[in-house]
Amino acid sequence: MVQTTRIVLAARPSGMPTEENFRTETVELDGPGAGEALLETRYLSLDPYMRGRMSDAPSYAPPVQIGQTMVGATVSRVLESNDDAVKPGDVVLGYGGWQSHSVEKVRHLRRLDPAVAPVTTALGVLGMPGFTAYSGLLTIGRPRPGETLVVAAATGPVGSAVGQLGKIKGARTVGIAGGPKKVALLKDRFGFDVALDHRAEDFAEQLADATPDGIDVYFENVGGAVFDAVLPRLNPFARIPVCGLIAGYNATEPPPGPDRLGLLMSTILRKSLTVRGFIQTEFVADQYPDFLSEMGGWVHDGRVRYLEDIVEGLDHAVEAFQGLLTGKNLGKLIVKVAD
Repeated sequence: MVQTTRIVLAARPSGMPTEENFRTETVELDGPGAGEALLETRYLSLDPYMRGRMSDAPSYAPPVQIGQTMVGATVSRVLESNDDAVKPGDVVLGYGGWQSHSVEKVRHLRRLDPAVAPVTTALGVLGMPGFTAYSGLLTIGRPRPGETLVVAAATGPVGSAVGQLGKIKGARTVGIAGGPKKVALLKDRFGFDVALDHRAEDFAEQLADATPDGIDVYFENVGGAVFDAVLPRLNPFARIPVCGLIAGYNATEPPPGPDRLGLLMSTILRKSLTVRGFIQTEFVADQYPDFLSEMGGWVHDGRVRYLEDIVEGLDHAVEAFQGLLTGKNLGKLIVKVAD
């Protein structure tokens, strides 16, 4: 028997999650059964989608149940295995969630080679966020040389990868972030051609100046006021991969102001826009091997750079998650659970 310290959903939040929505507990795990492995969590990924899983509203994935361990991708060390595919000491990518230990099906694990890339990249640029950028931009956005690509939340693990992939495909890139520190990163680290602060009072005017030829691809991570500024700048036949809408994740009522649905629909019609929401799992079967090969090469040769924000200790996961939802993190947010 092995004990795990875990953080479970204690109550469904209304608005921003608080400490009262979580509970930390220590319980015993049964040993691994046939085809399973016992894992010790080293790193836990924190991602915006987790806020949606805390709600029981209809979504693309089932909600976390009250009393259930919060979900999340993990990099773990194998302690015990009942499947020859992994052995004790191996480092694997799994889905153990917010806890110190887990028992998982070996068929759901992916072995990681620390000699190829730092294992934390499996939670970021070479994991779900990187694949989200790769599949969404290249399948739906389809940027062409000379086109203008605008990216919201552009210093995050998805947005920063989108911008750099756009540059590889020959697009002119405009990154949008919040605050001077993140705006500086857009150009200095991630190579965007233009960097804008959505908190600026004249943000809409700055966006118009930065896109004199309009916007051909807009990678949507935010919604809200950022999309309001983007909408009139979209060119005919522009493509909009809708990855996230973090501006509204903690909303408890409809946004204020007039109903703008009619404006949106008429713009889609007049300009023949392609607006498609997507979940990266739609593309895994067809594209994941190519993603690992291509993105791994681009990371290795420096054409795609990444930034990680690592928080020490599972006991800081809730605070870090709250910061993620308000944009406090710089880069991919990861909790270091154990050495």
